[in-house]
Amino acid sequence: MRDAAVAGTGSDAAQARSARRVFWVLFGLVGLAKLWVAWRLPLFVDEAFYWQEGQHLAAAYSDLPGLTAWLTRLGVELGGDHRLALRMPFLLLSMAVPWLLARITAREFGGRDGWIAGSLAMLLPLAGTLGLLALPDVAMAFATLLCMSAGARLLRKVDAGSALVLAFGLVIGALSHYRFIAVIGVGFIALLLLADGRRVLRDARVWMAIAIGAAAWAPLVAWNFDNADAGLRFQLVDRHPWRFHLEGLWFLAVQALLVTPLLFAAMAVAGARGMRDGTPQVRYFALLGSLVVLGFFGLGFFADTERVSFHWPLPGYLALLPLVPAVIRRWPKVWRRLLWATAGLGLVSVLGYYVAVSVPGLRMQAAAEKWYPSNFAGWDALAGAVEAERATMPAGTRVVADNFKVGAELGFALGDPEIPVLDHPLNHRHGRAPQLRLWGLETAGRADWAEDPVLLVVATSEVRYRELLAHYQSLCERVGPLPPPRVLNVDHGRQRFLLFRLEAAAEGACVTPAMAWVEQPASGASASGRLQVAGWAFKEGVGLERVELLVDGTSRGDLRYGLRNTGVAAYWQTSTDPNHPAVGFEGEVPLEGVAPGRHWLGLRLHGRDGSVEAWPEQPFEVVAP
Repeated sequence: MRDAAVAGTGSDAAQARSARRVFWVLFGLVGLAKLWVAWRLPLFVDEAFYWQEGQHLAAAYSDLPGLTAWLTRLGVELGGDHRLALRMPFLLLSMAVPWLLARITAREFGGRDGWIAGSLAMLLPLAGTLGLLALPDVAMAFATLLCMSAGARLLRKVDAGSALVLAFGLVIGALSHYRFIAVIGVGFIALLLLADGRRVLRDARVWMAIAIGAAAWAPLVAWNFDNADAGLRFQLVDRHPWRFHLEGLWFLAVQALLVTPLLFAAMAVAGARGMRDGTPQVRYFALLGSLVVLGFFGLGFFADTERVSFHWPLPGYLALLPLVPAVIRRWPKVWRRLLWATAGLGLVSVLGYYVAVSVPGLRMQAAAEKWYPSNFAGWDALAGAVEAERATMPAGTRVVADNFKVGAELGFALGDPEIPVLDHPLNHRHGRAPQLRLWGLETAGRADWAEDPVLLVVATSEVRYRELLAHYQSLCERVGPLPPPRVLNVDHGRQRFLLFRLEAAAEGACVTPAMAWVEQPASGASASGRLQVAGWAFKEGVGLERVELLVDGTSRGDLRYGLRNTGVAAYWQTSTDPNHPAVGFEGEVPLEGVAPGRHWLGLRLHGRDGSVEAWPEQPFEVVAP
């Protein structure tokens, strides 16, 4: 960028040089920080599934177009089976985002504004953390900027070069995610609302670029055509309630926090002013950004609230960023400094969260919190347990997962993208069931295994507790009575896995893992002197023999088990534990010698079949008398 030529005066040129230095310093620091975090951050479950898709190369998949899977395959082919290698193509592409935004802004509004916009893109938490995870949003952001750049150039003059950039951006976007349709639609509306935009749309070269971009959707259209629109139906129908709900009101608060409040306010002002501006490029950026953000705001009142969606408006923020330098230039210096400081603090906070996720000790301390990062946790420990169990089982033992998350994460850890998976509600809720069937990895259970030995891995923390007994009973129907499992409680059992050695077909009454509930004390309760404990526990098919009390993993003796509790059988109406209704327990723990502070209460459940199962722990606070 020719800053001095664009800036004009010597003072402006000096400011541009200063802004350029800031950009490159940030570029280096943020890049190094992201590289380090990506190296140590455990693999997120969606990344693992995209890796699995990359090991089954195809033009499109049930959940996404093909590009994300192709990039994961490229990463591991070049760098080996390591999570950093898998993420490397996304990291490199993400570092192009602030640079490209700086180029676009400099071309339209001058070099100084370009470097400032690029720096803000790195500090904007949603954009600055792109590439830490191998997710489709990285390519989508890059495609958005290409289309945005081409659109601004076309408003000035229609030429073949700009049309080619537009086609390139549309192709990358089409290969990234269904959600890119929103960017295309809003971009088309923005051009229609501008007189110069309508002139652009009358040019055959532009329509040629649009046609090339439309053709890039062909693999996804073909996949849906061949699979009864399963992918499209999931993205547009199945995952969304399409009923009005007030959770959409959280959008403004969540977005203001994630974007950081002052930068969010600056973008709002930039969008409002830009739509009244007489310059076509300014109005184009303002319309594109504002309509995307407002569109997702409106969608939030009707769309999916179960899965993460806070990152959806990112293309809109990228479109508004070129207009922000002109807005904050009018602000008092103290407010400009506060904007930079809060944006930097926001980025550091999000990076800090990912660092905390990667530290087992910190993750364990968060086991009782709502924000516990379950999709990052426990996979290495699970892989180690699976390898240890398989080493003691007959040769040729199959590993079978009960849901796609376990199958994909174990697949990456063990280097095996062919791990069969049972049908599970989770597979359907995330749109992965059709893809598993296409790969031939969905298994019906013992009917498919004959007499082969199987190590079945079940993630109980992925099932709502009220549905857990029905899930166990469903497993019995498919694989037979469940033998005593190896229990793997990660982070006090917040992530809980059961490993079943199914070495031969078995028949008989359904035997399942034990279930329990601690009614007293409540999680997080305080106690002094003595801790009163009460609750219930049962085990399908055979019943429990005794219940042992643990504090911080150390046994404190048996609780009185066998107390009458008719409410348990009334709630779990299908339970066949022979002990019903005598499934209650109670007791107390003397706390003399227990240091004040947080401790963990657990149970060890002893079944009449010889099973011994550690129940997840819950925290309690010991206070000084």
